[in-house]
Amino acid sequence: MNGKLIYRYGIAGWLALVVVAWAPAAFAKWANPQLLLTPEQLQKNIEKSDWVVVDCRDLDAYLKGHIPGAVSLGKKCGTALRDPTARIFKDVKKYEGLLGKVGVGNNTHVVFYHGDMRDLTDATVGFWVMEYLGHDGKVHVLNGGLDAWRKAGQRLDDKPAKKDSTTFKAKVVKSRYASTDEILKIAKGQVKGVQLIDSRTVKEHKGEDIRALRGGHVPNTTLNVSHVDTLPKAKDPKTDKMVGIAYLDPDVAATAFDKQDKSKRTIAYCQTGTRSTLTYLQLRLMGFKDPANWDDSWHVYGSTVAYPAADEQWYNFAKANSGLRSLENKIKALEAAAAKPAGK
Repeated sequence: MNGKLIYRYGIAGWLALVVVAWAPAAFAKWANPQLLLTPEQLQKNIEKSDWVVVDCRDLDAYLKGHIPGAVSLGKKCGTALRDPTARIFKDVKKYEGLLGKVGVGNNTHVVFYHGDMRDLTDATVGFWVMEYLGHDGKVHVLNGGLDAWRKAGQRLDDKPAKKDSTTFKAKVVKSRYASTDEILKIAKGQVKGVQLIDSRTVKEHKGEDIRALRGGHVPNTTLNVSHVDTLPKAKDPKTDKMVGIAYLDPDVAATAFDKQDKSKRTIAYCQTGTRSTLTYLQLRLMGFKDPANWDDSWHVYGSTVAYPAADEQWYNFAKANSGLRSLENKIKALEAAAAKPAGK
């Protein structure tokens, strides 16, 4: 192992400092704690032939240092495990081929881990996809990801790992996938008793931050709580502000979702169905009986004008075009000034 690599990752990042300021109070407990692993639990199992650890960061980050034995999918998990429109592959054979190639079989425990807040949801995308494929009881997320691993005194490796290929057969659990047709029926009041959780920011929910043709939210949404606000916070020593950190805590989650009925079908959504996979994992941890992720989410719904929307706001194309013209004029003026001979 490269000594410089150990040193670099042993002290890297302000997150490694601020997490010390946070420690779980442990008043609440997860109903399904086995879905999250501690570094100690992972260390005990990592060398077993029926365990595969997946680094959900991009390939460059993986090659600079990863958990020994962990494999990379070649891209961030959120990209590798979805199509170019950020949705799951409709043909599950693509998953079967990809997972079998990296050594994941039907009896394999799969552990996803992240680097920091930037790729936390890549790990939770992996978790949700595996649960959608029916890999029950054998899919986990390393709580705290690479940061927690380093804090536990564990080493990193910079040598790519490869597992023997095997066979994976999907057993799709359709209920874990929420379709836009189902959401539309809820929005129109045709289906009752389903809880909708919007994992986007308050501004997105209110239509003030528009990231589709329209802003707003799905009518009959039960709760809006940003995915960041469902995580513990610690002080950033650089800004002196409290910021979310990439750990899952039962007390923080309990506070965020305490008014939701665990016995009801509960569907999470966001802009692209990415942030909401974190919510899906939290719902599973908390013991919700019928959780799902809405894969299409707002980027499909908000761009379909026939669908009803609450707090509907339209993107101001006239203002945007005016701003672009102004910017183009400034660029032309700068180019003209740069091209003018000196002294003239």
